[in-house]
Amino acid sequence: MRYISTRGLDTDRSFEDVLLNGLARDGGLYLPKTWPRLSADDIRGMSSKSYAEIAGMIIGCFTGGQPEQSQITAMAEDAYKGFTHSDVAPLVALENNVHVCELFHGPTIAFKDYAMQFLSRAFDDALTKTGKRAVILGATSGDTGSAALEAFKGRESVDVFILFPEGRVSPVQQKQMTSVLDAGAHAVAVKGTFDDCQDLVKASFNDARFRDAVNLSAVNSINWARLVPQIVYYFTSAIALGAPDKPVAFSVPTGNFGNVFAGWAALQMGLPIEKLIVASNRNDILTRFFETGQMARDDVAPSLSPSMDIQASSNFERLLFELLERDGDKVRALMQGFSETGRFDVSADVLSRARETFSAFRLDDEGTRAEIARTARETGMVIDPHSAVGLAAARSARAARIVADDVPIISLACAHPAKFPDAVKSATGTHPELPDHMADLMEREERFSVIENNLSDVQAFVTAGMRS
Repeated sequence: MRYISTRGLDTDRSFEDVLLNGLARDGGLYLPKTWPRLSADDIRGMSSKSYAEIAGMIIGCFTGGQPEQSQITAMAEDAYKGFTHSDVAPLVALENNVHVCELFHGPTIAFKDYAMQFLSRAFDDALTKTGKRAVILGATSGDTGSAALEAFKGRESVDVFILFPEGRVSPVQQKQMTSVLDAGAHAVAVKGTFDDCQDLVKASFNDARFRDAVNLSAVNSINWARLVPQIVYYFTSAIALGAPDKPVAFSVPTGNFGNVFAGWAALQMGLPIEKLIVASNRNDILTRFFETGQMARDDVAPSLSPSMDIQASSNFERLLFELLERDGDKVRALMQGFSETGRFDVSADVLSRARETFSAFRLDDEGTRAEIARTARETGMVIDPHSAVGLAAARSARAARIVADDVPIISLACAHPAKFPDAVKSATGTHPELPDHMADLMEREERFSVIENNLSDVQAFVTAGMRS
C-alpha cells in the first residue's frame, strides 16, 4: 500500500511515512494510491468477530504489512480495553428505522478516542523502530485536543502541543485538556477561532525548516492515519444491521469533513452505503457546497455545537481530489485560490457526482435545542448538541425521501451529553452527569498557556517547550 498527495507532488509514501509526516510535503493530504476492496464474503465474515479483530482487518488494508494485521489487532485490543461498553461502539434503535451509534464510550467521552487511542500506539511502534522523537502539533475545536492529550500523555518519545480557540470550547472540553499535567503535554489557548488554529498548524507544517528541526507530526484528521481507525465503526454498525446484504445510510455531524470522509472510504472499500448525510450547524459551509457547488468561507459564528464551528473544512480536499478524478494540479489550483479568496466553485457535473453519495442539512441553535428536547421526550435518550444536529438531519433525510423507509439510517452520536451540560439542561431541564471516571473533572488542577494568533509565537512556544 503506497500513498500520494492530493496536490500531486508528494508521491509513493509508505503508511509509516504518512503516519509520521501528517501533512504532505506539498501542502496536500495523503490518500492511498488505490482503494483496497473487500468482498461481500469478507464483510459477512466480520459478523462473528470482535471490534478489535475487525479493526485489525480494516486498518491492515492500509498499512502494507507494516505493521501486520496481528499486531494491529493487538494494538486495537489494548486501545479499546478501557472503553465503558463491551460493544465499543454500540447501536441503539430509535423510531422510523433510525439508529444511533454511540461513539462516546472512550476515556474523553467523544468519538475522537476511537482513532486517538489507536494512533498513540501506532506512533509508539513507528518511533521505536526509528529511534526518533516527535513533536505533535494539533488544532482542536474541542474534542481532538482532549483525546490527543489523554492518549499520548506519559509517552516519552512524543511532545504534544494542542491549539484551541480561547473562549470557544465548552468548559468541560477545556478542562479535559488543561487538566492533563504530564510532562510533554501542552494545552495552548489561541486568541482566535478554530480556523485560525488550523491555519497555524498548516503553516507550521509548510515551514520545512521548522518542521524538520522539531520532527513535526500531526494527529488532526489531516493525518490519514487518524482517519483510518474511524472507518471501523462504519463497518461494525452496518454489519449489525445486515450489511453487506442490506444497504445502510449514515448521518454524520461534521465541520472538518473528516468523520464523514471515513464513511466515504468505507464505501470505496465495498461497504454498501446508500447515502452519507452531512449534518451542519449554523456554520454551514459544507451544506452550502452541496446545495450550490460553491465552497465559500464565511465568519465563524459561535454555536451550541462548538466542535463544528468551522468555515474551512480541511478534509474536503480529499473528496475534491476524488471528484476531480485525482488530478493533483486541479486540486492545487483550487486550494491556492481558496487560500487567497476564501472560495472556489466546481462544475455542475462535479456537483452532480457529489450528490450521488452525499446530501446535506443544517440546524441552528434553536433547532438543536428542540431536537435534544424531542429526543429526550419521545425516546428517553439524552443527546449532546452535535449528536442532535446529526439526528435532526437523519429525520429530515427520511422525511424528504432521500433515504427510503426500508434503509436503516445510522446517526453518529459523537459526544456524551455531559460534555455540553448547559445546552442539554436548557433543552431538557436536567443537568447531565459526567461518567464516574470523570466525576471530579471540574475540580482538577489545570495548566495552560494563552498566546497570540501569530505563527512566530506558536513556533517559539513549541521550540521552548519541547523536551530534548
